[in-house]
Amino acid sequence: MSKFKSQGFRNTFKNARKGMRLVLKSERNVRIHLVMAAFVLMLGFLLNFSITKLCILLIAIGMVVSAEMINSALEYSLDAVFHNRYSRLVGMAKDISAGAVMFVTIIAVVIGLLIFIPPIFGLLFS
Repeated sequence: MSKFKSQGFRNTFKNARKGMRLVLKSERNVRIHLVMAAFVLMLGFLLNFSITKLCILLIAIGMVVSAEMINSALEYSLDAVFHNRYSRLVGMAKDISAGAVMFVTIIAVVIGLLIFIPPIFGLLFS
């Protein structure tokens, strides 16, 4: 048995909503990703994308936002444990985490280009 009291199903969602609010308030990059996601999805609807293409876009968006949230959680955790003191190892961990976000973002952009370029070229050159 854990030393922590079971929080129950309802409180799990309450804490998750709290986490979403916190990340939206404190992390500019998450807000930027979500604005871009809304733009991408609207463009997908305007171009009459299939459900499959929209699902692929949603998965890519989810991966980027999730990576950004995990990166933020790691940074806050390390700052709390090390009391905001500089540590080369903490810096390396933060850099690696930021690199993971960048990698996922690049992959998402490539996915977006592969999905969007053919229909946009079709509109422009037809």
